[in-house]
Amino acid sequence: MHITFYGAVREVTGSMHLLSTDHDRILLDCGMYQGRRKTAAEKNRVLPFDPGLITNMVLSHAHIDHSGRIPLITRNGFNGRIYCTRATVDACGYLLPDSAHIQESDAEYLNYKTVRSALSQMRPGEDGQTSKRDLQEIKRLLKKDKHGLNAEVISDYIKRFHLEGVEPLYTTTDADHALKSFEGIPYRSPVTIGKKISCTLFEAGHILGSAIAMIRYGDNGNSRTVCFSGDIGRYGKPILRDPASQFDGLGRDVDLMIMESTYGNRDHEPVIDLRPRLKQVLNETFDQGGTVLIPSFAYGRTQELLYVIHELYDAGEVPRMPVYVDSPLATNITKVFGEHPEVYDRETHETFLQQGKNPFAFRQVQFTESVEASMALMREEKPHIVISASGMCEAGRILHHLRYKIHNPKNTILIVGYMANHTLGRRILEQGTAYEESGRKGEPPIVKILNKEYPLKARVVKIGGFSAHGDRNEMLRFLKQSNLTIKRIAVVHGEEDQSLAFADLLKTEGFDAVVPRVGETLTI
Repeated sequence: MHITFYGAVREVTGSMHLLSTDHDRILLDCGMYQGRRKTAAEKNRVLPFDPGLITNMVLSHAHIDHSGRIPLITRNGFNGRIYCTRATVDACGYLLPDSAHIQESDAEYLNYKTVRSALSQMRPGEDGQTSKRDLQEIKRLLKKDKHGLNAEVISDYIKRFHLEGVEPLYTTTDADHALKSFEGIPYRSPVTIGKKISCTLFEAGHILGSAIAMIRYGDNGNSRTVCFSGDIGRYGKPILRDPASQFDGLGRDVDLMIMESTYGNRDHEPVIDLRPRLKQVLNETFDQGGTVLIPSFAYGRTQELLYVIHELYDAGEVPRMPVYVDSPLATNITKVFGEHPEVYDRETHETFLQQGKNPFAFRQVQFTESVEASMALMREEKPHIVISASGMCEAGRILHHLRYKIHNPKNTILIVGYMANHTLGRRILEQGTAYEESGRKGEPPIVKILNKEYPLKARVVKIGGFSAHGDRNEMLRFLKQSNLTIKRIAVVHGEEDQSLAFADLLKTEGFDAVVPRVGETLTI
């Protein structure tokens, strides 16, 4: 058996590994690379294998950096099944079409800008600049209505003038087609995924439906086991059960553990500090009449925020200001959470369900779906909370909220999750934190949003305890508390410094750990 590491190797996003035997090729995750637009586009479009050669796939969970390229393989010859939990199937039913829609919209907008620029250069005024009247005429030509773009006209101009257009990675049609390949299975229920290959999924505690995959190859007398951790969650967090520690049945002797290391050299704030820290940020911002803007992943983080805010409001610990979830995707994913109470932990059942309450819905919450409602919200000046996608500030409505709120020192941008290198979220976090640490002296840092520059005057605060990833101690806890015997660990899904540091830590704890490189193959 061979395992080749193709994605999330010495970096965080783009999870993808290939397990090969004499008879089968099993793909572990098929994630999208996220980062600088040009680099991401180049990496995501190239698949390192022929999808037609893949027997089946195991998907650890629905986050786009683990699932986002599935429509590419189903469009290009993959005819197998995609095995994951039932909650992951339901979540992907919204996440993949949404990913496709974002790509289509981004491509349309970039093509619009390309054509608008080309037409503007054809109409220079006496001063060499295009007049406002001509610019308005060009915009009317390329737009359907106030907010829509005329894709047909834009495409025609790109072809006519031989301009460099942008194509989406895949379309909503591709995403809908991919969903037909999904197969939902319960936790702890073995399923055959290849010749003499079985897979059993266990709770990972990361997000709803996330799984640790135990893959066993061979007969009882001569078998090999690979454990794919997916993303390991935290201990003691609300909503979900903790990561599994007891792995029943065969396969507890693990030949290779493929282990994430997102926070391989970091410690989070304790989970118990989440509620008081959020309380502090909300009260401080509301006291000065500001708005709290929270870039948040639609899946998992948004629902956890709603849960904790619900607790704070019920306890009367913060003013009950309006809470807007400005993301159609987050609205749909919240419905998925409501449909899977069987995976909630005991605390959630006792605090909310047994009291007849929905953890994610209360009087002050409003789900903003239309573009018009979102735009009206951007101009709202009264104190409120906005939870909006995307979590790394690379796309979606969060960009427009930032444009309207980032220049006001009364407002707070609350970072509650991981920000990958080269993302707008990482730049806001690093520059905003540095400005705060300097005592906000001198000119504020400048950030570029949708090709325009804005002063970062809003306060930037990070609450690390909201992370859905376990830190180094929690990942060690998972390894030590489990009933697994592990021969070797391949450390993946972490920026290089985090992966190397975590591998060194594992070695001091007596584990045989390696950090593979992209394209490297390990043999069992």
